[in-house]
Amino acid sequence: MENYAAPARSLVATLSAAAAAAPERAVAFQGAPGANSHVAVTEAFPDALALPCFDFDDALEAVKDGRAGCAIIPIENSLHGRVADIHFLLPESGLVIVGEHFLAIRHALMGCGPRDGVRHAMSHPQALGQCRHWLKAHGIAPMSYPDTAGAAAVVAEARDPSVAALAPPGAAALYGLDLLATDIADADHNTTRFVTLARGARPLTGAGPWMTSFIFEVRNVPAALYKAMGGFATNGVNMTKLESYQRGGSFAATEFFADVEGRPGEPGFDRAMEELGFHSKWVRLLGTYPQARSRG
Repeated sequence: MENYAAPARSLVATLSAAAAAAPERAVAFQGAPGANSHVAVTEAFPDALALPCFDFDDALEAVKDGRAGCAIIPIENSLHGRVADIHFLLPESGLVIVGEHFLAIRHALMGCGPRDGVRHAMSHPQALGQCRHWLKAHGIAPMSYPDTAGAAAVVAEARDPSVAALAPPGAAALYGLDLLATDIADADHNTTRFVTLARGARPLTGAGPWMTSFIFEVRNVPAALYKAMGGFATNGVNMTKLESYQRGGSFAATEFFADVEGRPGEPGFDRAMEELGFHSKWVRLLGTYPQARSRG
């Protein structure tokens, strides 16, 4: 609680108390009340009790220890790419991906003085990256903070007219700030993809379409990745995402995060995963869930 700026603490306390009274309805999110992740909770789970958590680790722990039924976590943005650290946190959490949600992102500049006097904008690095051209064009320098709405609370507490926050428009009313500019984004398609994480998998009911996420490490031999991916092509399984990342600092073993269309039990999917396993040191499924948006 003390990690939040003073203007956010009473809101955090109120939401946390409501979630504690009915943890099965609670959905954990990273950030202060009013953050984009909070907006995602209200869109994806209209009847849920939003549980604010200061960082991603706290949100995942809330699910693991039963204080929340699930968590909704941003994983990638159409403008700024992968959300930092999330590819490490997801596998280590032991939680399962059970859903996804896409949120259109439109930031607002908010503060306690005129826009012409703003010299710095405080926000999450993702938000700053999504608005970097707009900020540069207006002569505003970025200031990194762990959360968008949390930055608004800091700005409200400091009352420095030269420092504004980039946050969802609704955060201005929550923290008593003036809207200085709205609908800020470097591209109209600015969208963040969230995944829902739970302690266990949910029954796969309905006709789909389905998405499966997994991580793997290929064998350290020539053309291993090429061979590992061949099974998806020959079996007609569409891979919509493939990202590499290093773990342990050795620069020798590359791990991959992938999303493919399909689910276990489908013949083509099963054959593709079998071939992937043959060319990999290990493969770990992170979850199968309904697609929230067509990838076609």
